[in-house]
Amino acid sequence: MLWIIFPITLSLVSFIGTWSVYGLAFSNNHVCSLSDWEGDNACKGNVSTGCCFVPTISSSGSNLPENSLFTATINAGSFLFLLFCIFHHAHIMERHACHSMLSRFALVFGVVAAMGAFAAGNCNPLYLSLLHYLGAAISFTCICFYVVLLTALTRKCALTGYEKVLYPFRITSTVIQTVVTLCYTVLFAQEDHFYVHLSAIFEWMLSVNLELFELSYAVEFCFFSSFMLSNLLSKREEEKPLMMTMS
Repeated sequence: MLWIIFPITLSLVSFIGTWSVYGLAFSNNHVCSLSDWEGDNACKGNVSTGCCFVPTISSSGSNLPENSLFTATINAGSFLFLLFCIFHHAHIMERHACHSMLSRFALVFGVVAAMGAFAAGNCNPLYLSLLHYLGAAISFTCICFYVVLLTALTRKCALTGYEKVLYPFRITSTVIQTVVTLCYTVLFAQEDHFYVHLSAIFEWMLSVNLELFELSYAVEFCFFSSFMLSNLLSKREEEKPLMMTMS
């Protein structure tokens, strides 16, 4: 039953951390308000002093002192998300091994998404913009595939008995994540302030939607046990002699 704390912690760390970063950045006038659609004081061109940046999650964590909290939040969120992917895969392998291939694909996308987020969080967009945005792009893309596969697994695998409620919620969440990611990608590349600001709103929507999606897995983690994880590890150990024999 204590495993329910894990998805709740993952969601809260991401939610509280990112919004705290935004609050610090806004109070220091490093980013504009999310409600400021005019952008009269927004930084334009090469000007970066005496103005505020469009309030994306990345720009909120670009400057000191919020940069340290931003990096810590992304690192903690990435690590917890990585463990979330592994634990969920262990649950599927224990309860519905017949869908192991689909679960493995989901695990790969989840791991790559966590690595992309880690790279984005540790590469300041002001100084390492290429690496930062590359990591963010990989993370956003892989998360889309990940939530699609996890929603498909919700339909195929009865892990809790509450799938009739969870499945429609996760379909809705998956559609939102996919559509908003596409809109965010298109608008982010625009130059007009209105569209760039709208892309920032979409980015925050993606973050909150993913956190709610992760929070829904508190139901599954009620039925999780340490035995499932140890069983997954023991299966991997059993595969090693077979792989050595085949080679």
